[in-house]
Amino acid sequence: MTRDARVPVAESAHMIFLTKEELRELTKRTRSSAQILVLRFMGIEHRMRPDGSVVVLRAHVEHLLGGIADAKVLRETQPDWSAL
Repeated sequence: MTRDARVPVAESAHMIFLTKEELRELTKRTRSSAQILVLRFMGIEHRMRPDGSVVVLRAHVEHLLGGIADAKVLRETQPDWSAL
């Protein structure tokens, strides 16, 4: 897997994880301990860094909240064209 040379390293790292601002928007909380409570309630996987900040994978949130559809779901919702 190669990294796109046009995307700075710091920016590409933010694409993997939610930013601090996105985490605040998602949880409506500013303190890490309060954010963790909300994330647990919502069923969102998270980790705490040694500095006490919270890390959440963007792909996990998008999957749970409908940002990315599963291929299986897409197949199930396609019309049965053979029935026509």
